[in-house]
Amino acid sequence: MDILLQSVVNGILAGCIYALFAMGLTLIYGVLNFVNFAHGELIMWGAYFLYLFVSEPFSLPLWVAVAPALLCTVCLGMAMDFAVFRPLRKADRLTLLIAAMGLSFLLRNAAQFFWGAEVRTYGLEITRGFRFLGLSLTANQILIIGVTVICVIGVYLLFFRTSLGKSMRAVSDNLDLARVVGINARWSIRAAWVVSALLAGTGGILMALDTNLNPEMGVINLVKAFAATLIGGVGNLWGALLGGLLIGLAENLSVLVISPGYKDAVAFAIMVGILLTRPYIVTGKRMD
Repeated sequence: MDILLQSVVNGILAGCIYALFAMGLTLIYGVLNFVNFAHGELIMWGAYFLYLFVSEPFSLPLWVAVAPALLCTVCLGMAMDFAVFRPLRKADRLTLLIAAMGLSFLLRNAAQFFWGAEVRTYGLEITRGFRFLGLSLTANQILIIGVTVICVIGVYLLFFRTSLGKSMRAVSDNLDLARVVGINARWSIRAAWVVSALLAGTGGILMALDTNLNPEMGVINLVKAFAATLIGGVGNLWGALLGGLLIGLAENLSVLVISPGYKDAVAFAIMVGILLTRPYIVTGKRMD
């Protein structure tokens, strides 16, 4: 029974991080109507930016280095939009897909060029987890839950309690109509990139704190974020949150019946299953 409960807790922890990834991914889809396959590299670079600032020559304390790391991640997201996606704003989805995949490949190899392909950590000491009702929970895992709750509340307040959030929702519903009624679509799109990059960078840092970091971490987590958005409905922020939690739970509960080495395949299986049964989610066209 303790093993089952621990798997549920582990699933919720993983799901919190996947939810942050998925919310950022689906936000860009909602506003710009395309799947940003380079979103995984924002996740990976967010973690590596923190590694950069805690290492020499900066050698900043970890909690101090988070701010410049997230700022750099936001700048990278804005640069992605300015250099690649903005010139292709009116291009078809296939063109955007190819551009995003090319950008993803470029950013992944750039990280490998600077830091190498080996697995790295932030050098934190391994600490014993807190014991509660037979469950084990480390300080980093408590931090993951706390930061996720803060991010979700922040996104809710931004979207439903500010004029900027209302503008972003209007642009997401109908870009042309939003422009007609005088909404500054350009600022709404920039805000979407900022929020998406912040969520990706934060999730990447939390994941690296709990595990490790390597240049390939963005690819596998993009798949999980994509599976989460498919579950919740592409473009639906709260659906992405729920989808992330479900992917995390499915993944961690699966280790009770299969080898932990195969748990990543669960996200792939869910994603393929949804694409086979609901392909119109991605294509935008219902297939009869």
